[in-house]
Amino acid sequence: MFFVFVFIVLVFLLQALLAGDYSQGKYAQSRQVIYKVLQIGLLTGVALAIILFLSFGALSSLFSIDSEVLAIARSGTLFVAGSQPMNAIAFVLDGLYYGVSDFSYAAYSMVLIGLISSVCLFVTSSVFGLAGVWAGLFLFMTLRVVAGIVRLGSKSGPWKLVWSDMEQEGS
Repeated sequence: MFFVFVFIVLVFLLQALLAGDYSQGKYAQSRQVIYKVLQIGLLTGVALAIILFLSFGALSSLFSIDSEVLAIARSGTLFVAGSQPMNAIAFVLDGLYYGVSDFSYAAYSMVLIGLISSVCLFVTSSVFGLAGVWAGLFLFMTLRVVAGIVRLGSKSGPWKLVWSDMEQEGS
C-alpha cells in the first residue's frame, strides 16, 4: 500500500511540474516530463502487478481463512494484478490532462468511456459473473488509456503547443 501512495504523490508532483513548465511556455521540458511520467507509470504498474501476484497468498490469509472465500478471491488475482500497468498509465494520463488544463477532454472522454464500459459490464457480468465484472473494469481502464494516447497523439487542444516547437525543430 505504501508503494501506491508513493506513486500517487510522485504523479501529483510531476503533474505540478508539467503545469509549471507548460504555463511558462517551456514546451520541450513539458515533453520530457510527459515521457518520464509515462515511463514511471508503466514501470510502477508492472512492479505493482508482480508484487500483487506474488504476495496474494500471504496477504489474503490476513482477511479470511475460509477456503471458498479464498478461491473466489484467487479467481480475481490475475485480473487485478494484470490490470495494474493499465491502471497506472490511465492514472498518469489523467494527471497529464490536468497538468495542461485539458479538463474538457478528460470529462467528455470519461463520460463516453463510462457509458461504453457500463454496457459491457452489465452484459458480461450477467453472463460470466465475477469474471465479467473484472473484464468490464479492465475495459474501462483500457479505453481510458486508448483515449489518452489518442489525445496525446492528436496534437490538438493544449497539446498543440507542447508538440509545436518539436515540429519546428524537425524542419
